[in-house]
Amino acid sequence: MFKFIGVIAGYYFFGFFGALLGFFVGGFFDRMRVYGTGGMNPLQNALRQGVFLETVFISMGKLAKADGVVTQDEIAHVEQFMQKMGMTELHRQQAIVWFRQGADPAFEIEPTCKRFMSVCGNTKNLKQVLMVYLIVMALADGHFHPAEEALLAEIAGHIGYDLAAFRQLLDMVLNQSHFGGGQVSEAAALEDAYKALGVTKDSTDAEIKRAYRRLMSQYHPDKLIGQGVPADMIAMATEQAKEIQLAHDLIKKSRNI
Repeated sequence: MFKFIGVIAGYYFFGFFGALLGFFVGGFFDRMRVYGTGGMNPLQNALRQGVFLETVFISMGKLAKADGVVTQDEIAHVEQFMQKMGMTELHRQQAIVWFRQGADPAFEIEPTCKRFMSVCGNTKNLKQVLMVYLIVMALADGHFHPAEEALLAEIAGHIGYDLAAFRQLLDMVLNQSHFGGGQVSEAAALEDAYKALGVTKDSTDAEIKRAYRRLMSQYHPDKLIGQGVPADMIAMATEQAKEIQLAHDLIKKSRNI
């Protein structure tokens, strides 16, 4: 109800971007009506969500152009990505504008990252979710081009990751994204499972349990929405959480815990 009112009021007074803001603010009040009071200021949450969306799709455009040309396959992957997330038509139209902006060869990504940091930089989980989305996007066509990896490392650097931390996150997501998706030996699957949790076979049971809980907490829908991830982008986080669960189950089975 509030979401509908917010879109109409925002569009009447401020046009398209007012409608977008009204959508977020109204959505906040709808959730508050269901879950009760508390949480962050709705205007601040709306701003975070808008900046998060802008950063994701501008960066996706930049990634698609990283190897020199945006192919029809890459455009199709972005469309599938939006459908998988269940994006509203309002978000989809604006996402396409941002994607094209990022795909412009003259576009510089650093100002976008600085804006993201100015609004979302004090939320560690939001920075990690951004990088996870972008890494998964880079893998969407089945090819991980060196230029894409270089751009991801650049974006990671702009939002506060050093090279070692970026490499660790990249390794985790690469394994989360393909874990359980193919026919591999039991030993290889177990090795992938450890990498997916960011641990090793030498880690203790307690360390593995902490890593698992930390990752599952990071992907919890209510926490992500509260930190600024738009509700229609939660689907991908849910998919990553499923992969983490599979990895953890395999490790537990191998250790009889």
